[in-house]
Amino acid sequence: MASNRSSDSIPFLCSCLLLLLLSCLSVSEAQGTPAIAKGLSLTFFDTSCPKLESIVRKQLEKDFKADIGQAAGLLRLHFHDCFVQGCDASVLLDGSASGPGEQDAPPNLSLRAKAFEIIDNIHRQVHKRCGAIVSCADIVALTARDAIVLSGGPDYKVPLGRRDGQTFATRNATLANLPPPFANASSILSSLAKKKLDATDTVALSGAHTIGKAHCSSFTSRLYPQDATMDQTFAKDLKNICPQNASVDGTTDQDIRTPNVFDNKYYVDLMNRQGLFTSDQDLYTDSRTRGIVTSFAVNQTLFFEKFVIAMLKMGQMDVVTGTNGEIRANCSARNSGSTLLSSVVDVAEEFELSNL
Repeated sequence: MASNRSSDSIPFLCSCLLLLLLSCLSVSEAQGTPAIAKGLSLTFFDTSCPKLESIVRKQLEKDFKADIGQAAGLLRLHFHDCFVQGCDASVLLDGSASGPGEQDAPPNLSLRAKAFEIIDNIHRQVHKRCGAIVSCADIVALTARDAIVLSGGPDYKVPLGRRDGQTFATRNATLANLPPPFANASSILSSLAKKKLDATDTVALSGAHTIGKAHCSSFTSRLYPQDATMDQTFAKDLKNICPQNASVDGTTDQDIRTPNVFDNKYYVDLMNRQGLFTSDQDLYTDSRTRGIVTSFAVNQTLFFEKFVIAMLKMGQMDVVTGTNGEIRANCSARNSGSTLLSSVVDVAEEFELSNL
């Protein structure tokens, strides 16, 4: 799809001065760092688990060296957790006799299996080192932050102290809270407004599509028949990857310019009518969000600033803290009394042995 890269200057470079002026007018300067939710803290584990963030980042450096594509999988896992009943690691829970878990709902079927494995591996390392005091929800939030940083994006401090939820959401609740790729800007803005995320937050969070891959089935409705808002050359290339009525659901990069780098090129794609999903491209088509897209396309620093703010807001939605919820011994299952006791004893013995 190299032929698309040559069109960066259309209309991007031709009107930089006008767009820079527009960027000043389009994004609110009053929006600052959000307050930290009650029960969370930037120093929560400074004494009880001072190596927590180092453990997470060092392991992810190894994982991403083997496959940088896993960064997008971990970031997406955090989104899909927080948008459905808050950031409580409920998406990690397996189904039970009461019904299928969130993972079985259609929006989550394409979550990467490897992302769950990475979370489980880090969870074991952290509990071995520090004891059973760090939640799966906090680990999910930290891995998402490090996925951004290790892909070239902004670093920021993550408020910690989340506890794990004890129930998973129903299929209908999952569907209702995760906007589909065919949603238009009006639908997305309305959905995220209910979660106290404004238009700038919405456009910034959508920028996570600057890394990762998308399945053909999530955007072929824009190819057959071809969406008039899609660049002709881009559409032709996509049709080669995703032929009509194909028996295999192929994949393609979400950002054709720098697919494994967390940067602002996703917004350049939108300006050149090379967004994959309706939910992407309509952000540039819609007058309410077009200026914000333009602002981020011409100013990566601004995008990074607003993305961090939006991530901090999202990462604190409906968190479980204090004495509520639990610290799971196994991220995929709720604790039983015996399971929790066994886990704490095992971790304590391992911790003692490691310090002999």
